[in-house]
Amino acid sequence: MVFLGVSLNYISLTVIINSFPKIVKDILKSLPKNDYPVLNSRLFFECWLSYALDNSLTSMRDLFKRLNNTGFDVDISTFSQASSHSPQKPFQEIYHKLNELVHNKTQKKLHDKYAICPIDSTIITLTSKLLWVLGHHQVKLFSSLNLATGSPSDNFINFGHDHDYNFGSKMMSNLPTNAVGVMDRGFAGLKFIQELTPENKYFVLRIKNNWKLEFEDSTGLVKVGASDDAQAYRVINFCDVYTKTEFRLVTNLPASGDAAVSDDEIRDIYRLRWGVELLWKFLKMHLKLDKLITKNVNGITIQIYISLIAYLILQLLSIPKQWGYTLLDKFRYLQSCMCQKISYVHWLEEMMLC
Repeated sequence: MVFLGVSLNYISLTVIINSFPKIVKDILKSLPKNDYPVLNSRLFFECWLSYALDNSLTSMRDLFKRLNNTGFDVDISTFSQASSHSPQKPFQEIYHKLNELVHNKTQKKLHDKYAICPIDSTIITLTSKLLWVLGHHQVKLFSSLNLATGSPSDNFINFGHDHDYNFGSKMMSNLPTNAVGVMDRGFAGLKFIQELTPENKYFVLRIKNNWKLEFEDSTGLVKVGASDDAQAYRVINFCDVYTKTEFRLVTNLPASGDAAVSDDEIRDIYRLRWGVELLWKFLKMHLKLDKLITKNVNGITIQIYISLIAYLILQLLSIPKQWGYTLLDKFRYLQSCMCQKISYVHWLEEMMLC
């Protein structure tokens, strides 16, 4: 039994050395250590990542108390100043680098011909009166999640109450070739649909049940909307018998030819939209996306990127098989490893010395 315990510990240590440290060392080596008084770029990033990944932290004050007693001279006022003025670019570059690594991993097939990419937004309520003065009561994070790779390939952060369909074209424009953008009724706008058609972007969009539909005998398509310039599309209807809810889906996916998609397949593609909801759930429940701790737009944007960076790190992380394989399993594994450390900052600095 002793030998077995030693063996398992050795396997665990080997995996953690070859996986998590390699990922974070590649990130940290691009961040300078002497570019900011007291709180340099590397330490600033480490503090943010610690807050996102460490379940035992409920505030930055908790982290700074640990750091101050162990040789790291950083306080809440310095951190707040850095959050207000530090550039977002390094965080964005790290996010895009990790996202590319996740995207290049082995893909799982969800559809034979197309990559399924649900698009949606999540609302984070802002409670600071300092932000209310600026007219910001909420922030929306838009994301398109590639279900084949698990990478939230495109993100857009908007402070305000603008309707989702105003940003639909922006989200669709960065989808990969042969990808299908899957969207709910929040993106249902006639102007948005008309913009997508000439761009040859595939989409499956749920529309409101009170929209006017007119069948065209000559084409077999359905004219959507009551305006004079209303265009015809392929429309699929199905009903959820349990909730007695009717679903009307508009799409430009072909009904015939080598790349044809049947009505049943379109229904199943729309059901996959739920994947992006699971992304929001994980970010909010485990990576503190809904626990915004700064009171300025720059700091909030940085924290959102940190939550996404932590999510991508978990996607890339390898852990011993006995711990599982889901993102939550990986997250719990890191928490177990953290039980042996004072903080992530200490752990990351220790890795950089190796």
